[in-house]
Amino acid sequence: MEIRKSEAKPAPRSGGVPVLGILPQLWQDPLGIFLRAGTEHPHIVRLDLGPAPAYLVSHPDGVKYVLQDNNRNFVKGYDKAKPVLGEGLVSSEGELWRRQRRLMQPAFHKKRLAELLPLMVETTREMLVKWQKVAGTGQPIDIAREMMLLTQTIIVKTMFSTDVGDKAEEIAGAFAATLEYLNMILLSPFPLITSLPIPVNRRFRRAMDLIDSTVYGIIQQRRETGVQRNDLVQMLMDARDEETGEGMSEQQMHDELLTIFLAGHETTAALLSWTFYLLAQHSQAEEQVREELARALSGRTPEFDDLSELTYTGEVLHESLRLYPPAWMFARQSLEEDEVGGCRIPARATIFLSPYVTHRLPQIWEQPDQFIPERFTPEASRERPRYAFFPFGGGPRLCIGNNFALMEAPTILSMVLQSFRLKLASDRPVKVRPVATLRPHQGLFMHLERC
Repeated sequence: MEIRKSEAKPAPRSGGVPVLGILPQLWQDPLGIFLRAGTEHPHIVRLDLGPAPAYLVSHPDGVKYVLQDNNRNFVKGYDKAKPVLGEGLVSSEGELWRRQRRLMQPAFHKKRLAELLPLMVETTREMLVKWQKVAGTGQPIDIAREMMLLTQTIIVKTMFSTDVGDKAEEIAGAFAATLEYLNMILLSPFPLITSLPIPVNRRFRRAMDLIDSTVYGIIQQRRETGVQRNDLVQMLMDARDEETGEGMSEQQMHDELLTIFLAGHETTAALLSWTFYLLAQHSQAEEQVREELARALSGRTPEFDDLSELTYTGEVLHESLRLYPPAWMFARQSLEEDEVGGCRIPARATIFLSPYVTHRLPQIWEQPDQFIPERFTPEASRERPRYAFFPFGGGPRLCIGNNFALMEAPTILSMVLQSFRLKLASDRPVKVRPVATLRPHQGLFMHLERC
């Protein structure tokens, strides 16, 4: 670990009030507060969160330093998430994290993920059959809710294959309850809230009972019977450390499956929801996507090799990720004093990295608030700094599920657009709700029109 030593200056400070700092504004408009601070101070800015100072690093050079160049001095520090995630990849650190990353990396190789594509296609087709009935009624659907339910079902099926049978929806609901609980403990400033007899806590405990019995039951059953399945459970059971030859414990498999679900479905659901929203507002881009789908697929469901041919569709998804990155904020903690953007960072400081802010910096992006998919042609992308766009993080802790998401999203998008046109049910702008991910506030209602 290399620490920068120099006569670094203090970071510029964003406005706030005595004692509370920016907390009052942050509770009201977190996206606006971070975006204004990052735009005014595009390298680094100090934000006082009550008595605790934090630092927002927005420039791609600073983001690269924190996530990649000196990543060992900037740890995640997600201890509050461990009651839910255990020691999964998101929350673990150090040698344990490095061992788990080595073990899990082969399971997320593109060739292994391609084997899961038929499950995605089958589950999406089942949703489209239900939509055919809704389309005839003229009633709008909440596309955000529909995408959440779809990606929940897909992730449960890809994790557990057929072993869960008709319990897939019940298990997806249990995982959703754990996500609700995780959001609460991450966002609440009151640690004792987890011990109160409130509904979200009771739902979490019931959900964990079901998840524990399901995960451990399937692992035990497969070990006893020797039955092999083509799913993520099997991939984790088969994983072996190249250095030691050891596999995962049942506890570690449990923690990683929880992490895969909680980190892996809501992000893709949000990406798809915002993409449908953007296409509904930009008819020319939507027609270009439809023309590409007609050329590449001719009305059939996509196969893995087709996805690389959907170049403009990929540009649309990347532009959606730029404007509405589901993981809109990452947090790190400095282990030792350091320097970022020419400014001093004290030891044990909280560092914020916001794709939402960096993706909208006018110093990096021309017309940053406009939807322009052509920004992501190979030629245009080569001209930008690597960390001008980082929706999946970066460095050694680049999200391991990024290939899964970038396979799932175009598959679902292509199947939906070949069957339906989605029209916004209202002309009113949809508000963004920043929680664990960027969600449409109060849903995203759209009318279905059969193609």
